[in-house]
Amino acid sequence: MTTPTDLPTPTVEDRDALATALRRHLDGPFGDVRDHVRALDADAFGAAPARLPVAEHRARVTDLLARVAEQPYAAAGFPERQGGTARYGEAVAAFEMLGHTDLSLFVKAGVQWGLFGGAVSLLGTSRHDDLVPRIVSGELQGCFAMTETGHGSDVHSLRTTATYDGSTDELVVHTPDATARKDYIGNAAQDGRVAAVFAQLVVDGESRGVHCVLVPIGDDEGAAAHGVTIEDCGPKQGLDGVDNGRLAFEHVRVPRTNLLGRHGDITDDGRYESPIDNPGRRFFTMLGTLVRGRISVAGGAGAAARSALAVTTTYAASRRQFAAPGADHETTVLDYRTYQRRLMPRIATAYALQVAQHTLVSAMDDVLAGRAGSEQDQRQLETRAAGIKVLTTRHATDTIQACRELCGGAGYLWANRLAALKNDTDIFTTFEGDNTVLLQLVAKSLLADYTATFGDLDTLGIVRFGARLAAGTVLERTAARGIAQRLLDAAPGRDEDDTLGARSTQLRLLRERESHLLDGLARRLRAATAPGADAYGIVNATQDHLVDAGTAHVERLVAESFAASVESCADPAARAVLDRVCDLHLLSTIEAHKAWYLEHDRLSPARTKALTALVNEVCAELRPYAATLVDGFGIPEGLLTTEMSGTA
Repeated sequence: MTTPTDLPTPTVEDRDALATALRRHLDGPFGDVRDHVRALDADAFGAAPARLPVAEHRARVTDLLARVAEQPYAAAGFPERQGGTARYGEAVAAFEMLGHTDLSLFVKAGVQWGLFGGAVSLLGTSRHDDLVPRIVSGELQGCFAMTETGHGSDVHSLRTTATYDGSTDELVVHTPDATARKDYIGNAAQDGRVAAVFAQLVVDGESRGVHCVLVPIGDDEGAAAHGVTIEDCGPKQGLDGVDNGRLAFEHVRVPRTNLLGRHGDITDDGRYESPIDNPGRRFFTMLGTLVRGRISVAGGAGAAARSALAVTTTYAASRRQFAAPGADHETTVLDYRTYQRRLMPRIATAYALQVAQHTLVSAMDDVLAGRAGSEQDQRQLETRAAGIKVLTTRHATDTIQACRELCGGAGYLWANRLAALKNDTDIFTTFEGDNTVLLQLVAKSLLADYTATFGDLDTLGIVRFGARLAAGTVLERTAARGIAQRLLDAAPGRDEDDTLGARSTQLRLLRERESHLLDGLARRLRAATAPGADAYGIVNATQDHLVDAGTAHVERLVAESFAASVESCADPAARAVLDRVCDLHLLSTIEAHKAWYLEHDRLSPARTKALTALVNEVCAELRPYAATLVDGFGIPEGLLTTEMSGTA
């Protein structure tokens, strides 16, 4: 094994100081609030030491939610006019830290304050402001009833109706058949008392599209309201502490004022009015205001993956197996090349995604606080949120599975946390937006003049999108790209050659993949404009291409964000280590697509072999820093207590 010497072997004292510097850098702009969450009682908020019966687990999480409500985090996510403190980034950062605890608590908190509370706050009008303090305190618990048995990602086609009855000034909420029941709804089976129900609004016999209506579903004792049917979804793979339920409505009447009418309302004299004339634009504006939930899911998934990496690295640093010839002791499993290969790139990616999450949360904070209020700012935030959610949840699923395997049978025991992390995070890839659908949306949103080109995202709009791109429409460039380019221009010496170890080469290869995929996508879509072409069939045939293009875009975005972050690190020792961690993330990302680079003559066979050798080299170089890198995650020790760590 060749061991590069660019990084010195750290001493014990170096490790402590380095871990602190890495944690401060990785905490990003909300370090104080993260420290505040770290100080909470780990014994209370941590995962239960054994798998609990469902009823007991639900009761535990409900109690913990009340304890979280005593903290300032929930209020931070709401504007001051509604009794909040309007510190949106801090709210998301705090709840992300709950991803290191019992993930049922993380999800239930997200339902209560992110989804239900967010719907009331962001879709409601001033007449709903008085509800927010009750939601923040937990006095009024609710649920977010969007998904139906027959419709998940296709929100536009939801079939629940909310019909205005002018004779009584009420909305009549109805489930027309079993496929239109609200399904998989968190907080609906037990604790929720009000549902934010997404339904087709009908006024004077005319459908006005999907809107959100507050519908009481139960009394203080949990008995279902008149006309409301509540069913428990029953056992799930994970998240046993979340009371998922099904809701159906039999002509349930609620006051007209229960309509959350910021983007479309019914006046006192029974007329429908909206500040947004175009129904498609209105629909996407409404959904766009709820982007915080998608961002929070990414944060929680990243936290769960870091927990798994910390548990596994601790195990790997002490677990010994097999001895080298002539050695008087067995080899630590972390010293094996195959182990390093499976663990170290995932640690590097965890760093990259955390940095990208900070950028995303800061952009969200700017949009919600009104500092970045243009439609372009909102669209860009939605695109980034969708893409980062996909990469982070995919990373969590892949990483936690790998960690379970790397810990052998010990990883299968409940006491060692990986089983719960695996079960609880598996759903993250499909809730708050199915990952495959989200990647297609990312690819479709990479053009200027988004709204004019796409309209309602119908087939014709997509075809026009392809034609305009082929005609020379310029792709939007993110701020991260400009930062990374300035970074490269200002760093002579490192990037003077075309070697794979050069940061400019690494970023260039990622950019080239993105550009090639988008250009090819445009050419394929342009074929749909030909006379007599099967436009729908052509668009359908490009779906895999859309997914690849969306993935390439987000991978490039994350890479540039991480590269820029490394350059901003003020601590020299931490910066040197982060520089190699960044190398490992970028190189392993390129390596994952080396078949593509070979097929498209972007890398020769000799260079792909060199790429693999270089990834091996950097893994070995970072091996002495493995424990320090996961210490830099800043996870409270009490939340990492396992049998494997010897501290249970």
